[in-house]
Formats: sequence, structure tokens, C-alpha cells
Amino acid sequence: MLWIKVLHVLFVIAWLAGVFYLPRICVHYVEGLDNGEDVKRLTIMASKLLHFSTVMASAAIVAGMILWLYYDISGLWLHVKLLFVALLICYHYQSYRYMQQMRNNQIIRTSLFFRIYNETALLLVLPILILVIVKPFY
Repeated sequence: MLWIKVLHVLFVIAWLAGVFYLPRICVHYVEGLDNGEDVKRLTIMASKLLHFSTVMASAAIVAGMILWLYYDISGLWLHVKLLFVALLICYHYQSYRYMQQMRNNQIIRTSLFFRIYNETALLLVLPILILVIVKPFY
């Protein structure tokens, strides 16, 4: 089961790479549009990154469920963690929607918005990390 833990952590790291970098692509996209630059490459990058990140998220969720069932983990900390994971999945889905807007050239947010949006992912990941490692309550 330790190998499943290794895979789970690896998949989570890969997923979060996409979660943290996709909004940065959106920042560059919006700023590139404002400067009259060609932003097609950024749209392609966002699409490929989102695809990779979605596959990694799915693998992380499957590995996490295997660990949950194998170790029969329970407790309030787990329920709170799963709430934050669900919010992170919603964040990921919203990033997908922004990528679709980029693809259709319909993005209406500013680069400042995407800079702030990028930081909100950390507000979801930090409690997950604390809950998993510290387990402040059972």
C-alpha cells in the first residue's frame, strides 16, 4: 500500500502543478491580448496543461479512494479535508471554463483577477496539507 501512497502524492503534485500554472497562463493571455500579441500558443498550452492536470487529478482521486478504503480512515479531519478537495475540484472546473473562454476568445477577466484567482488555489491546498499532516481534530 505504500506504493499507492507514493502514486497518490505524485499524482497530487502533478495535479497541483496544473492548478497553480493555468491561471498564470490566463494572466499572460490577457496581457498579451492587451498588447496586441499573438496568444494562440498560450491557448494551446492551457488546453494541454488542463488535459494533463485533469488526468492527474483523476488518478489522485482514485489512489486516494483506494487508500481511504484500505486503511478505513475516518474522522472529522477527513470530512473537512474532503470538503476542501471538493472545492479544489470546483476550482479546477472553473479553470476549465476559463480555458474554454480563452479558446473561444471570449475571456472577460483582467490580468489582476487571474493573479488573485491564482493565489486562491493556495487557500484551498494549505488546509488540505494541514489536515493530512497535523490532523488537528479527529
